[in-house]
Amino acid sequence: MLIKSKKGWIRLVEVFIAILLLTGVLFVVTSGGNSSKKNTLYIEVSEKELAILRDIELNDTLRAEVLSVNSGDLPIEWDNFDSELENVKERIIYLTPSNLECVAKICLINEECIMNDLSDGDVYAKSVIISANSTVYSPRELKLFCIGKEI
Repeated sequence: MLIKSKKGWIRLVEVFIAILLLTGVLFVVTSGGNSSKKNTLYIEVSEKELAILRDIELNDTLRAEVLSVNSGDLPIEWDNFDSELENVKERIIYLTPSNLECVAKICLINEECIMNDLSDGDVYAKSVIISANSTVYSPRELKLFCIGKEI
């Protein structure tokens, strides 16, 4: 009679371990889906940021606007993109999808170029160096900061 009860306890322990293993696998699978969603969002935002920056970088008029800013005025925050950078600002706004909010900053190269006024949440940043055109050599960093917004 004592032997039968030991088999029952062993079966109970086996079932308990099986339940723990299944719970662990389910937990890993469900948490992995969220990480995959964030990776997909990161890739989408990154591609859109690069497209916006490349558009500005390859457009001679917009490139000239960025290069025309006096070095003594740098860095230039998004709110201060005045008449000198009006077309750059309009282009960024035009190319930004409705599910993102993007702002830019122009800085000197090798200087800290961060945005302080962004809301909480994931911030995605990309930058491009605009260094010269046919008449001017004055390298600057154009940095784009994007956050997702609720639609």
